[in-house]
Amino acid sequence: MVTDPIADFLTRIRNAQMARHRIVEIPASNVKKRLTEILYDKGYILKYKFEDDNKQGIIKIALKYDPQTKEPAIKSLERISRPGLRQYAKPSEIRRVQNGLGIAIVSTSKGVMTDKEARTQNVGGEVMCNIF
Repeated sequence: MVTDPIADFLTRIRNAQMARHRIVEIPASNVKKRLTEILYDKGYILKYKFEDDNKQGIIKIALKYDPQTKEPAIKSLERISRPGLRQYAKPSEIRRVQNGLGIAIVSTSKGVMTDKEARTQNVGGEVMCNIF
């Protein structure tokens, strides 16, 4: 049993990139699916696929690397809010990641979104993770 599924999601991606894997499989949930969609929309992963295995489902993510240097597109995955210490922020308090080069993923009352979308819609929430 995993006590922090979001940290497990981030760790699986981080470990797969360090091992230079092309595809990583992650147990699915609605929040993880939304995180995957955000990573794809922002260009951090090549593609993804949601598969149904008659249980909870699987997310297959094709990781993205630079064609010349073979460096991963994601430099850092950092969990901010964790089960032992939740981190909430108002729209004005949500910090920019790497001076706007990265993204923070925020769980709001209007769903899971990036920090820029949360500021635009003027909603705060739980800052889940930073990615750059």
